[in-house]
Amino acid sequence: MKNYIKANEWQIIEEGFDPDLNEISESLFSIGNGHMGQRANFEENYSGKTLQGSYIAGVYYPDKTRVGWWKNGYPENFAKVLNAANWIGLNILIDGEQLDLAKCTVTDFKRVLNMREGYLQRTFIAELNNNNQVKINAKRFCSIVDEKAGAISYSITPLNFSGEIRISSYIDGDIVNKDSNYDEKFWDHVNSSADSNEAYLTLRTKKTLFEVCTGICTQVYQNNKPATVIYTGTAKEKYTSTTFTLSAKQAEETTIYKYAINVSSQNYQPSNLLAACKKALDDILNKGFDKMLAEQASAWQEKWDESDIIIEGDVAAQQGIRFNIFQLNQTYTGKDDRLNIGPKGFTGEKYGGSTYWDTEAYCVPFYLATAPQQVTQNLLIYRYKQLDKAIENAAKLGFNNGAALYPMVTMNGEECHNEWEITFEEIHRNGAIAYAIYNYINYTGDTAYLNDYGLEVLIGIARFWSQRVNWSESKSKFVMLGVTGPNEYENNVNNNWYTNTIACWSMDYAAEAVKQVKISNQQKYDSIVEKLSFNEIEETSYWNHVTGNMYFPEDEEKNIFLQQDGFLDKEIVTVNKLKAADRPLNQNWSWDRILRSCYIKQADVLQGLYFFSDKFDEEALKRNYEFYEPLTVHESSLSPCVHAILAARLGREDDAYNFYLRTSRLDLDDYNNDTEDGLHITSMAGTWMSVVEGFAGMRVKDGKLGFKPFLPAQWQSYSFNITFRGVLINIKVNTDGICLCNYSTQNIRINVFNENCDINASSQAFVAHKVRV
Repeated sequence: MKNYIKANEWQIIEEGFDPDLNEISESLFSIGNGHMGQRANFEENYSGKTLQGSYIAGVYYPDKTRVGWWKNGYPENFAKVLNAANWIGLNILIDGEQLDLAKCTVTDFKRVLNMREGYLQRTFIAELNNNNQVKINAKRFCSIVDEKAGAISYSITPLNFSGEIRISSYIDGDIVNKDSNYDEKFWDHVNSSADSNEAYLTLRTKKTLFEVCTGICTQVYQNNKPATVIYTGTAKEKYTSTTFTLSAKQAEETTIYKYAINVSSQNYQPSNLLAACKKALDDILNKGFDKMLAEQASAWQEKWDESDIIIEGDVAAQQGIRFNIFQLNQTYTGKDDRLNIGPKGFTGEKYGGSTYWDTEAYCVPFYLATAPQQVTQNLLIYRYKQLDKAIENAAKLGFNNGAALYPMVTMNGEECHNEWEITFEEIHRNGAIAYAIYNYINYTGDTAYLNDYGLEVLIGIARFWSQRVNWSESKSKFVMLGVTGPNEYENNVNNNWYTNTIACWSMDYAAEAVKQVKISNQQKYDSIVEKLSFNEIEETSYWNHVTGNMYFPEDEEKNIFLQQDGFLDKEIVTVNKLKAADRPLNQNWSWDRILRSCYIKQADVLQGLYFFSDKFDEEALKRNYEFYEPLTVHESSLSPCVHAILAARLGREDDAYNFYLRTSRLDLDDYNNDTEDGLHITSMAGTWMSVVEGFAGMRVKDGKLGFKPFLPAQWQSYSFNITFRGVLINIKVNTDGICLCNYSTQNIRINVFNENCDINASSQAFVAHKVRV
């Protein structure tokens, strides 16, 4: 655990330069806009330890799978979001000596991520080996107004000399992915050009043939006026630049403005890329840096108005939640149903930047409540459009009749995870996709989605589950063998309780959805029946037979649900008995030792109790929480938030608060010693869930919104906005109770502490109630 980020409600602040922390900071201070993203690499050259990272949404490469023992059904490729052309680069020579923070003395270093206004700023003083001292003030952002654009303001002030500064503003496409399986470079050169202060570079991905054109324009100002300089262009394979030399006087500031555009063949014909890039570059040049920055601040204010959570009395908690919300909003905007949310977003290469079940289980609730309805719908349509691929994935494993197994990891719908215990066994992911459809319709009331998209997906998933089970003569029940549950510290187990539970729920929900569509839209129903060769009576009857006769492992003595068959055969030793040197287990124990242990990576049984809380009483939740939580090491970023929510439901204030703080500051404090690889973007939505579903107790039951909040002892109050079925509501919880403000033109009824509360349009209601546990 690190603790070098300064506490601030609206900013992430690093003071002092520590090269050993640089890669962590590169992750923490990353910026993006949903279309592209950039790690917090330095603009100037840096020869120290760094992970260069510039990413374009949806552009990927199918890296050849690398495994020791090939098995039938393995994916041939692992799709990866690519490290794209480096557009931020400035090669700076000061009186002939290169500015490189690894080779000079650095003082007064400060890096600030301004989350309120959406930009990154870095200031420092560097003393070069020739004793020249320069002060640098660099500011940059990826525009959420002009989503193809990034902009940099880089100011240089000589402190103790006057001299010559030579600067090359460049685009470097000769880049690599650190996670390349065979040290392969994934880009081919298409063309490059440089003319005066503009430069362009087009690259094409190998295999997938995506083309990306990057364009830059560089401007120089001295004394707040355009400087007269001569630009020399260089264009060669995978590289282009514009270079200029200027005289800099002591104490006078020189500012370089660098404007950049990234356009891809996802949105333009390859033959039109260069023209589109030039047009977009002209558009932002007409605005200029200051106007772009002002528009950025205004656009971010709109996002904060929708999604901010305000916490009074706890700066660490406030900084944590805003950091998480900021990263979520700059990773995914929901404008394009071809895009999804990678676990690392635009902050690193780990996990390939691909889509996991994290999106459906954790991100959907956040976007449902804080963004326009279409944003979440596009996440679901992304899966709908990949249904054919899910059917192909299932067929590769021997399933038939339109059974659909969605991939554990994907970019285009094809499975691309290459570990057998995940690819073949962690099939509970199918249930999360079904649950997201339910969650969306329950929250929005958009039943038309079931007709247009949802039912086809649900039928494919139900068909898979009904084929994946088998009848056990010894148990006289259906069983599910050879699976991996959410707890990935167990593999190839039989009858994982969570997997069996969500499988049965998925089949029940699919059967109910069939009835709903048939009643609401007979024509659409008939079309689906024909398209899927669906036999309602035969198939739904079998689904009902399976779910009515499924085996669920339980222990009668402890009165708990067993994570899987034989779990209690393990030596049960609680986490608090582990030595500190053993943690995290995945970095200190052999895999064999982990698999034989009782330790749980993340919520497993408790994940099911979170999803299906209405089906279990509080005593059942209490017994299972008290048994499983002490065995959980929380070495998945997805774990603390579920435990925070369940602890809140049980009135365990200290547990709920501590889990919230861990999930909200997981990356800021580098709890798992892996932030240098990139941020845990999808789990950040769990931080929002911890507050809204945990502390505020928000539920949507049968389409009705309800709250049952409590106030942590460390907080004076907290408040947030949500939009529910077109109604914008502000909820504030303080020591006196809960205040609900209806900002819309519709009346709404909300259940508060199990009592209905009617709130008229443009009015508010206060419910006095004890909110301290």
